[in-house]
Amino acid sequence: MSASNDAIAMARTAALAADEKLASDVVVLDVSEQLVITDCFVIASAPNERQVNAIVENIEDRLRESGHKPVRREGTREGRWALLDYVDIVIHVQHTDERNFYALDRLWKDCPEVPVEGIEPRQLPIDGPADEAGEPEL
Repeated sequence: MSASNDAIAMARTAALAADEKLASDVVVLDVSEQLVITDCFVIASAPNERQVNAIVENIEDRLRESGHKPVRREGTREGRWALLDYVDIVIHVQHTDERNFYALDRLWKDCPEVPVEGIEPRQLPIDGPADEAGEPEL
């Protein structure tokens, strides 16, 4: 079973909202085959805490305009890894350092990526271990 159309529409709205605030490496993953608790992950990153928070605010604004409200939000105060739970989708906005360290992209690499029109394909490789600087080994 793949992600519902509603979940994909929400995820695309969130991804575009992140992109509006210059998030980097925005990706939507269909995790519905692997998880029963949600359909999609939206993952985005930013180079500093202020931008992480700006991205989170814009995502919440756009989804609120679409009639959606998060059931849980965590990490928004610190601005390092914010998690927004909308039940059907879970949004991770991470500081670039956290994104490189925790490598959610590699953890969920078996899940299909959902294309989002208007967003460039991600630049993070999903295969291979990261070296000490967080760069993937080739």
